[in-house]
Amino acid sequence: MTVGTVYEHRPGRTVTEADNVLFTTLTMNTQALHLDAAYSVDTAFGERLVNSMWTLSTLVGLSVAQLTQGTIVANLGFSEISFPKPMLHGDTLYGETVIADKRESASRPGEGVVTFEHTGRNQHGDVVARAVRKTLVRMAPAS
Repeated sequence: MTVGTVYEHRPGRTVTEADNVLFTTLTMNTQALHLDAAYSVDTAFGERLVNSMWTLSTLVGLSVAQLTQGTIVANLGFSEISFPKPMLHGDTLYGETVIADKRESASRPGEGVVTFEHTGRNQHGDVVARAVRKTLVRMAPAS
């Protein structure tokens, strides 16, 4: 991985009402803003919002095939998480990731710490999620 490289994750993922309700109830989130259509009509957005944790989870999931499949040892943490605009039922999430930093692990030979900057956009190009993620990954063998 080269610091500064940008990866676009395609195809995107269109979120359905069923996705949102299932994810929200599986995670024990009883927030009416995600589940109650009648309640949500009178909110600032006028409809139910997709659970932002679905958005974050799916954004990371979109990146796996290109970035960490078969190499990740652990997620070390997330920071700078934001959701500038909500996802709505029927929206499509697209992801992009910048390799922000990388270094060899001081305590784990053959492994390194890679920092990813993930950005999620909807089908209109609006940013719906951002997150910085640190991972511990297996390094390629020295040649």
